[in-house]
Amino acid sequence: MAALDGLRILDMTQYEAGTSCTQALAWLGADVVKVERPDGGDPGRGANGDAEYFVVWNSNKRSIAIDLRSPEGRALFMRMVPKYDVFVENYGPGVIERLDIGYEAMRAVKSDIIYARIKGFGVDGPWSDYKCYDMVAQAAAGAFSITGEIDGPPMRPGPTTGDAGTGIQMALAIAAAYAQKLRTSKGQLIELSMQEAMTYYLRTATSSGNYGERAANRSGNGQLPTMSLYPCAGGGSNDYVYVMAVTPTMWEALCRVIDREDLIQNPQFSRQADRYENRDELRGIIGAWALMRDKYQAMRELAEGGVPASAVLDTSDLYNNPHLVERGFVHEVEHPSQGAVKLLGWPARMSESSVEIEAAPLLGEHSNEVLNDDLGLTQTELDDLTKQGVIQQMASNSTDR
Repeated sequence: MAALDGLRILDMTQYEAGTSCTQALAWLGADVVKVERPDGGDPGRGANGDAEYFVVWNSNKRSIAIDLRSPEGRALFMRMVPKYDVFVENYGPGVIERLDIGYEAMRAVKSDIIYARIKGFGVDGPWSDYKCYDMVAQAAAGAFSITGEIDGPPMRPGPTTGDAGTGIQMALAIAAAYAQKLRTSKGQLIELSMQEAMTYYLRTATSSGNYGERAANRSGNGQLPTMSLYPCAGGGSNDYVYVMAVTPTMWEALCRVIDREDLIQNPQFSRQADRYENRDELRGIIGAWALMRDKYQAMRELAEGGVPASAVLDTSDLYNNPHLVERGFVHEVEHPSQGAVKLLGWPARMSESSVEIEAAPLLGEHSNEVLNDDLGLTQTELDDLTKQGVIQQMASNSTDR
């Protein structure tokens, strides 16, 4: 049995901050029903309706399409609420209020609802009405300020932790609230600010600022040659190896791997301060060794010699990496419109909870299935609602997903 089997979630999320949250919960076994607009659905679907961006963040969910802007659509939605444990949304400021589906409205029909909200800057405070996306949250949380070269401007970070990093925190909060509900029979309101969530990932950086008295510096790829990035044979844009020899033991191991044991006793490099002082010379020595190998060979020799190191994998490498493939992290699933696609899986391996990765749904793919199961609507009633524009159903709804 999956860990969250029996947990039902009404998912009104879009783009990534919310969808990453509900996908994580779906991968743990929750029944996630994604509520989308009939006219295009989640904007993350893109113009063609099934953009890769949408597919990678919405697996293991079911999709129903309801027009919540219409009185009939809202009424239909509110009839569904009592069937669910959790409601999740990450719309912009004021949208949920205009739809009149706020926490108090839902509590009126489901007193123990867990109501989860992701907002850029929270629901109160002087910035609460500001619109926000991933990188806006990262800028507001300090991530730009510590990214880039020391003498260069702040830089946009690569990973979308402002969105997905927030989403995974909300998933944890929802799981905790659900565990509490099982003990107390009480629901609760959960609110998460993307700005505040991002600061969680900056705690190591802030720890060098004497509790907020000074700002952390940018460090680029590292100033110590023993903790730095080196180009390898091949000359490609990602043909690099990253070395991180932190301890004296690792320093000695590094010297042995590059066949320069003489450096261990050399007073120019005996202490970390010495290695920093003579960093240009040492960087040249390590760099010359790395250039004679491809990035995987360099990684293998370093790792087998006791030095933490990794080849710089690009995003394409991840889908074919022998290590990830052997561990079963790369999944091939059949998508209704795109055929066989590869997806990266859920990182946590649980001995007593296993959930097969499934493809993201088409818009409204499960409208009939969910509305029939939850509310007992007949096909005639569903067809009437479709003609009125209240819902969207597929011409042929799947019942086995």
